[in-house]
Amino acid sequence: MKKRRLGNSDLYVTELGLGCMSIGTEEKSAQRIIEAALEEGINYFDTADLYDFGKNEKFVGQALKDVREQVIIATKVGNRWNQDRSGWAWDPSKAYIKEAVKNSLNRLGTDYIDLYQLHGGTIEDPIDETIEAFEELKAEGFIRYYGLSSIRPNVIREFVEKSSIVSVMMQYSILDRRPEEEALPMLQGHSISVVTRGPLAKGLLSDKLLEKASEKGYLDYNYEELRTILPMLKEKVARTRSFTEVPLQYNLANPVVASVIAGASSPEQIRSNAEAVRSQPLSDEEVAVIKELTKASIYKEHR
Repeated sequence: MKKRRLGNSDLYVTELGLGCMSIGTEEKSAQRIIEAALEEGINYFDTADLYDFGKNEKFVGQALKDVREQVIIATKVGNRWNQDRSGWAWDPSKAYIKEAVKNSLNRLGTDYIDLYQLHGGTIEDPIDETIEAFEELKAEGFIRYYGLSSIRPNVIREFVEKSSIVSVMMQYSILDRRPEEEALPMLQGHSISVVTRGPLAKGLLSDKLLEKASEKGYLDYNYEELRTILPMLKEKVARTRSFTEVPLQYNLANPVVASVIAGASSPEQIRSNAEAVRSQPLSDEEVAVIKELTKASIYKEHR
């Protein structure tokens, strides 16, 4: 599987990464999914301390321990579980980040994290203090690089201007083109990569199409619009390929995108996604058709 450089780092990530949140809470099943990803040549595994109270990190670390030097492990920090685990609170403080990284390293069973990401963020955060925490962890050798997981343009801009982030993870798909207006050009101009999540828009952009549609629609598409647009996309762009190929290749058509993170709850899903990423890239004409059929939305809230 092809690899792309993550920002200006020396990390080269596969065009498809595994979003580990979906691997479940049964260890053997989770291990089979991760092994299938390795068999498909995937080297990029994305988890978070928030997932399943840290159990997800344990599963990922255990499944990858024999190939640790060949893979890139990304995890996240900033959401702090309440003591009774009934919910979590946002904590981007330096003290918490420097405490949390040690717990993640312990659960992952590794001496270092390749990419440590702030799991959210608001413009009211003590951003300078947060950056200081990541820079210290980098200098101390606990992390190799750090990034941001956020869709907020104003927050992203602060980190672009003040920090040495190498990547931003954000939701991006044919049905969520909000990053195209502001975020993607800004990041490309600073040689910072984008790692995309939600490329299949909760299954709407797969061969299941409207089976996955909710009566509420999706973002700023109502159900009737989806009923019109999805078949048109299939007819005009996916006549000779599986529909799953189209959204994954749409993300990869943007040069600032380093990797598309797709979840999988079975080895079969991994294989299907890997086949889609290895398929023929979209032509400029196909990208233009997709943009013509869909909405070029912007971030109205989430600033």
